Amino acid sequence: MAVLKTENLTKIFKKGWKEAKVALDGLSIEVQEGEIFGFLGPNGAGKTTTIKILLRLLKPTSGRAEILDKDLATAPTRLRVGYMPENPYFYRFLTGEEFLQFYAKLNHIPSNQRKKRIDELIETVGMNHARNVRIRDYSKGMVQRIGLAQALMHDPKLVLLDEPLSGLDPIGRKEIRDLVYALKEQGRTIFFCSHILSDVQDICDRVAILHLGKLLKLGSLSELLGTEKDRVEVELKMPEGTTKESLGIQGDFHNGIFKTMLDNTEQANQFLDQWKSKGAVVRALIPQRKSLEELFVETIRAQDPKVALET
Repeated sequence: MAVLKTENLTKIFKKGWKEAKVALDGLSIEVQEGEIFGFLGPNGAGKTTTIKILLRLLKPTSGRAEILDKDLATAPTRLRVGYMPENPYFYRFLTGEEFLQFYAKLNHIPSNQRKKRIDELIETVGMNHARNVRIRDYSKGMVQRIGLAQALMHDPKLVLLDEPLSGLDPIGRKEIRDLVYALKEQGRTIFFCSHILSDVQDICDRVAILHLGKLLKLGSLSELLGTEKDRVEVELKMPEGTTKESLGIQGDFHNGIFKTMLDNTEQANQFLDQWKSKGAVVRALIPQRKSLEELFVETIRAQDPKVALET
């Protein structure tokens, strides 16, 4: 079942006599129940605009969106969606527990159920040790975890996470990744925006790549990366008298050892056959699968060669 669905979702911003800006251009995606869906794109791709439309903070110019088979234009989303922004601003004078009590009231959790719900959430995000510590004394990772707790307060089926790993050290990133996995195991659906593509590759089931409001790629990681032929790293002990110029391809040649990366297995085999017949000895032959980051950069630059990317 599709928990989230958009059809030709378009948003055009107009400012007086200035040229209209197309922030979202016919976006059509489906996010299936229980999956972690990566939503990727460089700055200005339309990711934030999409999230604001899903939260009903913006109205689309055209197209439609559904959450749990309910049209956003006619049905409230507050009880269906949890949201953690990229840079949350929480009341820093509150303790973690006081902060969650505040959000429990905002979400109309009955007073006789609040303590139990808050205890459950604090345990889920691993913040028992800091429940009575003021937020101003939290690390970035602790703020992210308490922010995730507030996003889960009303037990949503769909959770929107906007750059949840931004600014975290490796330990903090792993802790948040583990929490996201745990949410999936609970049967929740995760809409995951991040520019840390190595983490996206580790945890997401499917991804969409967006640029200038247009959807460029959509699919599972096995589909998107599996269509790319494996490159091959080769290392050879070259025969005496070999020069770098005689090799015919770019690579690292030092003390008779040559290392290079070839585009596919066929090219690697041809190169090896050529040099083994001349006395070269194969020291290493290592297939290299294209990473999500490489696919992302190639996809964006094929559409916009001059774009400056931060990954």
